[in-house]
Order: sequence, then structure tokens, then C-alpha cells
Amino acid sequence: MSTLEMIEIETGNSPSASIIVLHGLGADGNDFVPVAEELDLTSLGAVRFVFPHAPTRPVTINGGYVMRAWYDILGAELDRREDEAGLRSSQAAIAALIAREEERGIAASRIVLAGFSQGCAVTLLAGLRHPERLAGLVGMSGYLPLANTTAAERHAANHDTPIFLAHGRSDPVVPLASALASRDTLVALGYSVEWHDYPMPHSVCAQEIADLNRWLLRVLK
Repeated sequence: MSTLEMIEIETGNSPSASIIVLHGLGADGNDFVPVAEELDLTSLGAVRFVFPHAPTRPVTINGGYVMRAWYDILGAELDRREDEAGLRSSQAAIAALIAREEERGIAASRIVLAGFSQGCAVTLLAGLRHPERLAGLVGMSGYLPLANTTAAERHAANHDTPIFLAHGRSDPVVPLASALASRDTLVALGYSVEWHDYPMPHSVCAQEIADLNRWLLRVLK
């Protein structure tokens, strides 16, 4: 059972697919509602968007200020000192969200897990380890967390799950080099990764939304 608060939008009656979108540090589920509204997935039939709010917690890199966060950020080098306990807790919370969608009649193979920044990290963490095949994983402006444990912990069910990764070339928060290293790790492990980079900072752009729209239509057709 999911304990997360969330926003839900259904594009019609009896949705046959769900897209779970995880926001970034300090934001909440409202952050990506406008992006979802720009997508045109009408050819798929009704789709349910789920925008969960991360729990609030003190964030070390922000002086202990309490904000919505999927896990603590311990320092500027995001993949050097990681809050493994926080990451694992969010992994479990997302597994519960997926189970909730299944209980409402959406098969795992019709669920896309997506996230921005911290949400991207949790998407990759949870998605690669999920014991049922998902429709796809979307990582925007983020990185692969606990990278050293991925090979041992990943689940074979999602070995052929398509992955969409997008990043800004001038991102000052998650450097492009970190995202490229994450991409290369996933490719080396045999995953099918569609990579895009754009002339933007730590944000989302119109071309990215258009590229994501095409990818979603393909993986959920």
C-alpha cells in the first residue's frame, strides 16, 4: 500500500496504461503536470498520470533545510557519497506505487516509470530492480545511483525494458559527464538506451518533450 500523497490525472475513462512521474529535489508532484499536459498520447487511449510527492526530510547540501526529497544529498559529488538508506526507502515506495496501479487493473508491462533529477535516480534504481517487466524507464537530467550494485541487484525481468535518457549540455546541478557515465554503464550492462542531450541547463525543453512523446507512443503502443 502506497503512503505517498499524489496528484492523478486520467485522460479518459478506464485507462489502459499508467505513467508515474517523480519530481526533483524541493519540488512536488505539481512540477510535471504541465509537461504531461503537453504530451499527445491520444492514439493510446486513456492514460493515467501519477505524480507522487516525495516525503519531506532535511537535506544536508542545503544546510539541513527540510524539503521534499526522495533521499538526502550529502555533497556536490552526487555519486560519491550517497544516502543509500534514503534511496532504498524511495525504491520501496515506488514499488508500492507500481503495485497500486496493478491492483487497479494496469499490468506492469503497461506502466512507465519516469523522473527528473532525483526522480530520475529513483526511477533507475527502482525500475532496474523491479521483479516484473515495465513498459519503459524515463530519466531526465539525472544519473544512475548506487551504480556499483546495479549489475548484482538488477532483475532479469527488466533487462530488455527500453530506457529514455535526456540531459542538458550545460546542466550545473548534475554534470553532463555524470549522465554520460550513467548511460555508458547501462549500455555496457546490455540495456537499450535512447539518449538525447539538449542545449539547456537543469531543466526540460520543448524538443525533449517532443522526443519523449514519440518514445512513449512506441513503448506503449
